Amino acid sequence: MTSLIHAVDLTKYFQVGKNRFLHAVDKVNFDIQEGKTLGVVGESGCGKSTLGRVALGLLPATSGELYYRDKNILLKGKINKELRKEMQIVFQDPYSSLNPRMSVYELIAEPLVRNHVYSKRQDTLKRVVELMDTVGLAQRFINSYPHEMDGGRRQRVGIARALALKPKFIVCDEPVSALDVSIQAQILNLLMDMQEEMKLTYLFITHDLSVVKHISDEIMVMYLGQCVEKAPAQELFSNPLHPYTKALLAAIPVPRLGVSLKHNLLKGEVSDPINPQPGCRFAKRCAYCKPECTGQDYPLAEKTPGHFVACELWK
Repeated sequence: MTSLIHAVDLTKYFQVGKNRFLHAVDKVNFDIQEGKTLGVVGESGCGKSTLGRVALGLLPATSGELYYRDKNILLKGKINKELRKEMQIVFQDPYSSLNPRMSVYELIAEPLVRNHVYSKRQDTLKRVVELMDTVGLAQRFINSYPHEMDGGRRQRVGIARALALKPKFIVCDEPVSALDVSIQAQILNLLMDMQEEMKLTYLFITHDLSVVKHISDEIMVMYLGQCVEKAPAQELFSNPLHPYTKALLAAIPVPRLGVSLKHNLLKGEVSDPINPQPGCRFAKRCAYCKPECTGQDYPLAEKTPGHFVACELWK
């Protein structure tokens, strides 16, 4: 199976002062096989959403290479219009990402109209109705506005917009975090059904480990702009290696009575992401920190087939 997306040392820095740069994404490498899902997890501010936007060309990369079907799409600094049709995004907040002055028909039809897909309005209407059926949105909402629908229906509109141009790669930027638990399950099942039917490839960004386990084939754990561990989903949950990954897994609540929770509380201060010094960025919060953890960076190393970790403990 070939890689649809292949990132090499993908980097994004934001200048916040004279010779001061916030390292939002720092030399991240990953592959996403066609028709598969790569889950990206980590705390707020670790660079997940920035990584997704750089992968789509919504933010220019500082350095690095990004290949789509073995073609470096960042070579000219921006992604061309034709290729952009194959790469879409589902945003986190379905209310703020939709124009409140546009009806459901106008919202879903907008990508079709702007790209001149159909010459007749009747054909556009037929495609909009087809997309509404695909995402499970009743046709009676076609003339409704975002404020007239609940969060789940608004997110279905966002998904329909992303599907309008028949893309191959979709970045899902925490698409269920703003929804109720019951609606979360519906949207996740919808995304998985669409992936199976349309052979879609996902970069699924979330901070919810229960969600990412449900939908992902492979999971990448990020901390302060860097990938600290990457493994198949089941392998990561059954055999976490990095102390940060273990702390994240220990924070998952157990929904059973009589089960005592053993939280792995993290202590210490978060490292400064502005011009960070060489060394493990998790060192200040790590209970296993050694003197060797500072002063040098640790690249990802493969410990078992497909399981990569960047840590002194597994050097």
